Amino acid sequence: MNSTEDKIYFYPVWLRIWHGINALGIILLIVTGITMNSGFEKGLIEFGLNMKLHNFAGAIVSLNYLVFLFGNLITSNKKFYIVKPRNFLKRPMKQAYYYAWGMFHGMQAPYPLSEKRKFNPLQKYAYIMVMYFAVPLVIVSGIGLMFPELIFNQVYDISGVLITAVTHSAMGFFISIFLIIHLYVASIGKSPLDNFRSIVNGWHHITKK
Repeated sequence: MNSTEDKIYFYPVWLRIWHGINALGIILLIVTGITMNSGFEKGLIEFGLNMKLHNFAGAIVSLNYLVFLFGNLITSNKKFYIVKPRNFLKRPMKQAYYYAWGMFHGMQAPYPLSEKRKFNPLQKYAYIMVMYFAVPLVIVSGIGLMFPELIFNQVYDISGVLITAVTHSAMGFFISIFLIIHLYVASIGKSPLDNFRSIVNGWHHITKK
């Protein structure tokens, strides 16, 4: 059966700018965060400078997150984050099976991208968890660590600073793992670089049969 290639304008300018700033900011946060928590007294970057870079990147990512929220509020991009209760677990499990086995054995993608679907179910759930749970927690806990006077002294006899620091590190680790998976999944397409080009020029290639 012959197939034809088509393009969908998935990524408007505001979303591409947000994505670029967010990617650079998060990478800088991960590098500086790992360096500060490495336990080595002397590293490639002096601790004071490293902390300033981390705080600067955190402020940029936090402000940029407001762009994401506002953009999703006033544009049609919010429709891609709506989760329908029907087959709530069945759909992501089907997509996970495709990633783990199907795509290596010639199986067609169960949820191909279209004008109405920018994310497959597994991607959608992951993005919602990261963007509406992990990122807000990392931002709030980061602000708490920058201004410890805002933190409760104790929560159930546990130091509020300790809880805040553990939450910040845990969410940072979660986002780091997501970033690695995100880069891998982005390489799955017409070519390993095709999806990366899409986030630069805004157009995503799809194949119609």
